[in-house]
Amino acid sequence: MTPPPGWYRDPSAPHQERWWDGTAWTEHRRPPEPVGYGPAVGQAPQTGQPPTPMYQPVQPGQAATVPLSAGGAPGGPGGGGRGKAVAVTAAAAVLVAAIVTGVFVLGEDDGGSPRTQTPPVTATATDPAPVSDPPSPSPTASTPSADDPALVEDQLNGITFPLPDGWVRPKYVAEDDVMMTTDGTYDCPADGSVCRHGLVVSRTVTANAESSPKVLAQQDIEDAADDAYDRDLIGNKPFGGIESHEEVASGPVAVAGRAGYYVRWRVKTAKGPGGYVQSMVFPSTVGTESPILVRYVFDAGQDGPPLADMDTITKGIRPIGDADTGGGVGSGIGPTD
Repeated sequence: MTPPPGWYRDPSAPHQERWWDGTAWTEHRRPPEPVGYGPAVGQAPQTGQPPTPMYQPVQPGQAATVPLSAGGAPGGPGGGGRGKAVAVTAAAAVLVAAIVTGVFVLGEDDGGSPRTQTPPVTATATDPAPVSDPPSPSPTASTPSADDPALVEDQLNGITFPLPDGWVRPKYVAEDDVMMTTDGTYDCPADGSVCRHGLVVSRTVTANAESSPKVLAQQDIEDAADDAYDRDLIGNKPFGGIESHEEVASGPVAVAGRAGYYVRWRVKTAKGPGGYVQSMVFPSTVGTESPILVRYVFDAGQDGPPLADMDTITKGIRPIGDADTGGGVGSGIGPTD
């Protein structure tokens, strides 16, 4: 039986379709169209109209086959195994199309019309990473922050220090209670080790039952001088030892809103210009109010930091989170004994 007129796979070019007029192949060709929609197979091609689809819709219980011979009429003699294979492939394609259509048409709404659900999108390795909105910036703090580059925070004692020009946070310093040092190092005058022109130390006084800032400062100044200009932590004498010292200043001082006391010495060393050391003690503003000891070590000479930095740092010490409570030399706020 000769197949009816219609669009079938072109036996000479299987990637396209060709019109069979019922008796012979015509010169009409077209690319394959989607499966499962459109008019019946027998519609002839017309000028100015789009070609009709190759397959008729598949009804339930109806087998979908498209006979195609290797060279003659579609489904005619000579098709053999190849024609059967093509028919099976076409049937599988129609079945897949029906399944895909069934996936998208998931049901009907209340009015009986079909509703379509968009399939979920699955991220792949080539998809861009999801971008989330950046968090809203927090309000600007009204008090100094430890992240401020001009401040150094002593969390143990609950205070912050200002960082004057020429001073930096400690780097490669053995003592863990150093708050700041002058920028850069130099070769010590005596034994060739590395020295700094200035440093500031902050620690809590815990090994002494004494609580008077004046007594504690007077007791500490000699140790401060020895640690800075006599022997270092490993027993070397970077300045050749201390030859003499003299007290150049002392008295009450207000620090972070607390009454304290300070003592300052001028130290002369065997080598180098020597320097200045200062011991300053004041009650802590946190915890048990244990006394806080702050030591200043400034080299003398033109390379050392200006002595005015001692007063600048002292006036700028604040309780953490309190920008208004300050102090300074000569601004005592109460008895110190």
